[in-house]
Amino acid sequence: MKHLIVGLGNIGDEYRRTRHNIGFMILDAFAEASNISFAGARYGDVGEGRIKNQQVTLLKPNTYMNLSGNAVRYWKDRLGVELDQILVVVDDIALPFGAIRMRGSGSDAGHNGLKNIAAMLGSAAYPRLRFGVGGDFPRGCQVDYVLGEFSPEQAAELPARIDVAVDAIREWTLAGIGSAMCKFNNK
Repeated sequence: MKHLIVGLGNIGDEYRRTRHNIGFMILDAFAEASNISFAGARYGDVGEGRIKNQQVTLLKPNTYMNLSGNAVRYWKDRLGVELDQILVVVDDIALPFGAIRMRGSGSDAGHNGLKNIAAMLGSAAYPRLRFGVGGDFPRGCQVDYVLGEFSPEQAAELPARIDVAVDAIREWTLAGIGSAMCKFNNK
């Protein structure tokens, strides 16, 4: 079976270590753990490989976060995958730092990247892995917060939390969303 795993983020060095780029960070770690290399392709950096008997395509869109749906739709159509074979990895300010929440579908919860993906796919019925980046910012400062870097304390904990997210993606790939939700939600 084919799977499309999409990590959301923004391209450019100025965004590399920001909270909003956790999707890229997690996909990089997943690729490294799975011996998958990225190469430039249409709408982003793409890596292809196998996890046991499952074929995976990893995508880091180069369309910027708020236009990610263009890349997801293109690769969905090119690969011929169904919505339930797409996993989107994204930051979430409503979750405490490092918390993981997987869902088989859901709302965009105000996240512009998810909103654009749903608009381009015509549905929000695709799995997602939300990675908590916390929400400790003054009212009206959300953009500065998500485009800011993790605190030194969070940065020290980040590799271990990313490893948990990588394990959750592997579980989704091999056993499906139900198993991944049971094993990794609130871990």
